[in-house]
Amino acid sequence: MAQGILSSSRSIFTLAVLAIVLVVATIPLAAQTEPLGKQVPAVNHNAWTSGAAMPTALLSSAAAVLKGQIYVVGGDNGSATVADTQIFNPATNVWSTGVPLPAPIGGAVAAVVNKVLYVIGGSGSRSGSPVTNTVYAYNPKTSTWSTKAAMPTARDNMTAVVANNIIYVIGGWNGAFSGNGLATVESYNPATDTWTEEAPLLVGKWFPSAGVFGTKLTGYTIAAPDGAAQCCPSDFAGDNESYNVSTNTWTSLDADPTARAFACFGTIGSKLHIAGGTNTQGPALSVTESYQLSKNAWKTLAPIPQATIAPASAVYEGRLYCFGGWTAWNGSVLDNVQIYQP
Repeated sequence: MAQGILSSSRSIFTLAVLAIVLVVATIPLAAQTEPLGKQVPAVNHNAWTSGAAMPTALLSSAAAVLKGQIYVVGGDNGSATVADTQIFNPATNVWSTGVPLPAPIGGAVAAVVNKVLYVIGGSGSRSGSPVTNTVYAYNPKTSTWSTKAAMPTARDNMTAVVANNIIYVIGGWNGAFSGNGLATVESYNPATDTWTEEAPLLVGKWFPSAGVFGTKLTGYTIAAPDGAAQCCPSDFAGDNESYNVSTNTWTSLDADPTARAFACFGTIGSKLHIAGGTNTQGPALSVTESYQLSKNAWKTLAPIPQATIAPASAVYEGRLYCFGGWTAWNGSVLDNVQIYQP
């Protein structure tokens, strides 16, 4: 009798083991490994991190993403404008030196279209005067700069965005120390090397932020908040406007709660992110905000760790990169790289 019970128990145990094996075999491989948080580094949202310091500390540089790397070109080292091209690789957190600009320049804008880097306008002087309308194009295949059709309006401290392979240059300053910010908007078509005058801003301003929303299918809208209406001293009004690319018209939007200029900015997803800048031509701001065009609404985010004025900015892989800048107006020049993850 005991032997029968033992045999029966062994049979039940064997069936149980087989059942466990069958159940385990049906579980996906991913479920048999460690939890997801241990497989992939956790992403800290609404948070700032740091990248490797810039080889040369600069403000008023121009930046754009070219072939997976961020080119930071020109700028001001605190004593002179420079022609430096510093290249940051976000994947390796390593800097390299690129081919310098044909001439020193600060306060220019940069944009990439069809794997060519364009650097537009600016000034060769720390004073910002005289301003230039020169357009340089960098071809990474030949590692050379060339000169393209000049921008109709010479200026610096403007902003630029790309929509449907057209570069829109918005606002700026003409170098006159008693002048107003420019309402000028001009577009550049790299395919034809031609410029077109577009409808002007509702409010002239220099060093505004800007971002592009939409697609080729739905149409593009450019938001252009902030900037300084006058120089000098400057008037920071927080003016916010949107530009309908298809109709060539501007519309007034809700103003930035933190009126400012000279900020780090870029569009990530459905929101334009703006960090730092100044609203007094004095101390730098640390305020970071996002603007959502579809809701015409602003939101306060985690402040940028090092308040900064006139950093170069670029967006890569869903993150905002802020390069260098001033600690305050005419303050120390920064070499840090601050990275925001929404």
